[in-house]
Amino acid sequence: MKVLISGGGTAGHINPAIAIAKRMEREYGADILFIGKTDGMEQTLVPKEGFPIESIEVEGLIRKLTPKNIAVAVKYIKAIARAKEIIRDFAPDVVVGTGGYVCAPVLKAAHSLHIPVVVHEQNVIPGMTVKMAARFADCVAISFDDTVNYVSEDAKKVCVLTGNPLRENMTELSYEEARRQLGIDDRPFIVTVGGSLGARTINNALVELINRVDGSKVRILGGTGERFYEEVKSQIKPENLRDNIAVVPYIYNMDVVLPAADLVIARAGAITVSELCALGRPALLIPSPNVTHNHQEHNAKSIADKGAAVMIAERDIEGTIIYDTVEKLIFDSEKLKAMSKNARKLAITDGTKRICDIVAGFAGK
Repeated sequence: MKVLISGGGTAGHINPAIAIAKRMEREYGADILFIGKTDGMEQTLVPKEGFPIESIEVEGLIRKLTPKNIAVAVKYIKAIARAKEIIRDFAPDVVVGTGGYVCAPVLKAAHSLHIPVVVHEQNVIPGMTVKMAARFADCVAISFDDTVNYVSEDAKKVCVLTGNPLRENMTELSYEEARRQLGIDDRPFIVTVGGSLGARTINNALVELINRVDGSKVRILGGTGERFYEEVKSQIKPENLRDNIAVVPYIYNMDVVLPAADLVIARAGAITVSELCALGRPALLIPSPNVTHNHQEHNAKSIADKGAAVMIAERDIEGTIIYDTVEKLIFDSEKLKAMSKNARKLAITDGTKRICDIVAGFAGK
């Protein structure tokens, strides 16, 4: 079986693609090839995982009337032609797209060559590429059931709820075992994380918590992102940093830290939301407003409305609202238990398997 995969631009598109590739290779013995943007993050992340990658020149449309889009359109047409060459040479049984404008010409080329197309959408609201591909895709794998409300009537017929591909080691540890490995006691454990680059809003919440909370009653671990680390450290009173209150540039053992948390303060990227549900971890989500279609807010709202998290939009942050919210949540064990239970109800822990089974089905395996 040969599977061609395309998705790029951000880790949110690339990591699911890599998770699918790994399982297809391991479980089905599939021969994998990626197509990515010449200068995209995928050119680093994909080879690092041992997969070959071909490149195409492509740019995203500018979302307003501008002559620059003429050049973008020309590149798109050329990218389709180049994708067809790669597809003919590799001869895949199925082509999989995980989002990002780089996969748009690849999926279009595959469809024109009558090769089955499977598209995966990580967020509640589909991006432009997925919406385009959904018109002709053989399957649209969605991660949230609300997504069907944002696609065409024809696309709804091929939508399948699969969930998001999760990191394979993320759900291995129980809450109790994770805390044992970390060597922490039964005080409430708060974790803040703003993604690999960090997020200023999350870091502001971290600083406020550490400077105001009674440090003897809780544990706090904050991942600031490399670029914000020194800035955050300078804002925290030195006496407030102790064995149970720590700030680090990056949390490398997230597969142990997240399962041990009593409350997670984070952005609302699709993978983050899916992992929190899979782990049953209560969360205070502060969606990034700087994303297309405000999709993080929709991700957060989809689980907050079902009692699995609390959402505070950045536009609503004023005064001590974040600190007050955390103070109420972290010492309310019944509320946290209810949030944990509701999160687990929404969890799909075998998303990678579901997607790979669909891909294998279209390959006749």
